[in-house]
Amino acid sequence: MRDLLRSGTGGGFVPPSSSDFELPPIFGDNAYTTKPIFLVFLSVILISTFFILASRKAAVVPSKLQFAGESVYSFVRNELARDVIGHGFLRFVPYLFTLFTFILVNNVFGIIPLLQFPTMSRISFPYVLAVTVYFVFHYVGIRKQGAFKYFKEIMFMPGVPKAAYILITPLEILTFFVVRPLTLALRLFANMFAGHLLLLVFILGGEHLLQGVIGLKLISPFAFAVGIVLTFFEFMVQVLQAYIFTLLAALYIAGALADEH
Repeated sequence: MRDLLRSGTGGGFVPPSSSDFELPPIFGDNAYTTKPIFLVFLSVILISTFFILASRKAAVVPSKLQFAGESVYSFVRNELARDVIGHGFLRFVPYLFTLFTFILVNNVFGIIPLLQFPTMSRISFPYVLAVTVYFVFHYVGIRKQGAFKYFKEIMFMPGVPKAAYILITPLEILTFFVVRPLTLALRLFANMFAGHLLLLVFILGGEHLLQGVIGLKLISPFAFAVGIVLTFFEFMVQVLQAYIFTLLAALYIAGALADEH
């Protein structure tokens, strides 16, 4: 019925909403056969295949494929791991590299024809990624400093007057154990959700205008043009959000490894 209304044959234009992100199962009747689930598996296959092929015949003079793969790896290794974490960064490169490429590919799915759905616009996926970051940075902090010292410095920040702990300690506990993972997930989800929703408004709106009177038909190309411009803008946002998520993960790890955090 919703598609019928949008086509213009059943009534006025029905704007896209959050219900457009609730996709039915492709087959069967369960939540594990929906499009986002298959896109996640597809992203793993694509990422694995690309980097296996890029590194299979590695040479001193790299091929275009090898150069592309090494460029992505070098970016994460140098810009996100080495420059942020510092000493001992190498052991975190595989995790940060996997995190960045996984988020990037699943974000870009939102503008690829036929797929056209950013996986991270489903909140469950950003939550899972945020939880992994949460456990990683707490684990490395406890491993380096010991549980007692690590949690003591979170609750009682060094160099702060004791009277201020009444206010600061609850805020620090809330920040480290609730705010960080929550905002990490919500930032990624909200950007992918809003961007895809905006694209739907202009593309579906332009399609609906084509079904109207001649005056509306003349306006429809402008709606499509805005949709195309927004697609390029959305690509920039998709890359940026993958970068920001990975950067914050590296910053949290660096903070957990610091002598005072």
